[in-house]
Amino acid sequence: PGALDVKIKELIAFAIGVMQRCDGCIASHGQSAARAGASREEAAEAIGVTFLMGGGPSTIYGPRAYAAFCEFKDAVEAKVPVS
Repeated sequence: PGALDVKIKELIAFAIGVMQRCDGCIASHGQSAARAGASREEAAEAIGVTFLMGGGPSTIYGPRAYAAFCEFKDAVEAKVPVS
């Protein structure tokens, strides 16, 4: 805990994962963001910032990261354990 809640920190880390083109970071922080209550809209907005800051590579990793986040979010909403 701190000035930023866990959800916001995980969304920041998720966006950094996109910027760094790190599949493991995207998976780990995307799943944690979903578990922390991040919405699809919040994930999309975080990824949108990476397009502004990361240029072309982020436009490749961003859609893949969003698809992964949506899978994690679906699992969280369905209360399906995700490893």
